[in-house]
Amino acid sequence: MLSLDPKKLAEMSLPVATSWLLGSCMEARGKQDLWIRQKPEILNVLREQAIIQSVESSNRIEGVTIPADRLRPVVIGKDKPRNRSEEELAGYRQAMDWIFSRKRRMSIVPAVFQRLHSFAQGGFSGDAGEWKKRNNEIIEILPNGERKVRFVPTSAKDTPKTMEALCRNYREACNDERVPPLLIVATFVFDLLCIHPFRDGNGRISRLATTLLLQTHGFQVARYVSLERLVEESKQDYYAILADCSLGWHEGKNEIVSWWNYFMSVLRRAYKEFERQVESAEARPAKSDIVRQTVLAQLEQFTLGDLAAQLPAASPQLIKKVLAELKKQGKVRLVGRGRGARWEINIP
Repeated sequence: MLSLDPKKLAEMSLPVATSWLLGSCMEARGKQDLWIRQKPEILNVLREQAIIQSVESSNRIEGVTIPADRLRPVVIGKDKPRNRSEEELAGYRQAMDWIFSRKRRMSIVPAVFQRLHSFAQGGFSGDAGEWKKRNNEIIEILPNGERKVRFVPTSAKDTPKTMEALCRNYREACNDERVPPLLIVATFVFDLLCIHPFRDGNGRISRLATTLLLQTHGFQVARYVSLERLVEESKQDYYAILADCSLGWHEGKNEIVSWWNYFMSVLRRAYKEFERQVESAEARPAKSDIVRQTVLAQLEQFTLGDLAAQLPAASPQLIKKVLAELKKQGKVRLVGRGRGARWEINIP
């Protein structure tokens, strides 16, 4: 049974922690326009970096990876995809571009998520954009290698009508001023994960849906900070909370508050990171500042490749230039020669 029940949500009383998180996120949304106006010169850098990190993290959570030197060229469209993994990363980028290009609020109907799935599958899957035709299961691999069925999603037969009901309930909830929009979004994404409407790519679609619905309600932070990266960094909590909250979902007896708190904590972290990045930016070229801050934050010896992985939006030439400047200033030094050479912070 869907957790996104407008009447049920309207009657729920929020725990103190949930109310605090909700208030904090709403306050951040109110400040975001000020942050955007404050440092417009850094926004393009943050947008490109967020896109690359989002594409990489969301696909990596699902086990889809490509070599580090192929990531940026594929995601920004400089190189054409060479295989299925690269096609899926490029498709995820196309889906995000489609979301961010929406000028008006769109009606939330099942076809929207079928279209996102078509993008995200990258054209390699014969069932891209189609609801699953067979029942699926969410499997957990135990430490001893044993496979355990953690959750049984909605049946293939019931998926179309359940998606219709979910979208209808979303629209009804949005018209009810008693239900905070952020909780509507979080609950929609949770139900989408429980339905698992596609044969493959459901996790990626849930994260794309998160970005789409947050943007619909004025939460723009996903343009500048990768929510997918923050989910990946906390994926143990993500899976544990999802598993706990899905218990009793079919019977309508599941607990949803823990999921709300996790969802809003990720959003709050994103806004805090966005605020820090804007406030630390100076009038000089923003990319150089970000590279410089990243270099000086290194705790151990590092290579050019290490920095490139951490700074997907920065070119190798820019990284080398900043390192040369820092070396001249005596802040870093090069240890060794050739391929084994490594950099380290020069501690006085």
